[in-house]
Amino acid sequence: MSLVQHFPPDWNMTDFHERLRQLRKARKITQTRVAELLGVSPRVYTRWENGDAVPVFATVVKLADILDVTLDQLAGRKDIDDDAKIHNPELHRLYSKVDQLSDEDQKALVILLDSLVKRSRMSQVMGEI
Repeated sequence: MSLVQHFPPDWNMTDFHERLRQLRKARKITQTRVAELLGVSPRVYTRWENGDAVPVFATVVKLADILDVTLDQLAGRKDIDDDAKIHNPELHRLYSKVDQLSDEDQKALVILLDSLVKRSRMSQVMGEI
């Protein structure tokens, strides 16, 4: 018995590599970072995006989680929503847990984020001078 999980028969994976590249770029994540999050070598991941290979189904599920899309979107059964609100998967994961924080902690987080954004803007302005 083979341990390799195959895709459901009605899923057309012909354009998988193109959707994978499109989703990764829309979320502004490098190939190396996605490979790191998956625990595979960047070379293996590059083969998936080039269409030279297709990952096993369990890995496709992980890719959907990392890219914050449904399996249907990744497999081409539904249109892709390119409007990722938070491109960094770690920030997105944490963002989804913010509502669980106390009001006091949420206020502190707002102050912290606001100061980081202001500092970044200030650095950009100072760099333009």
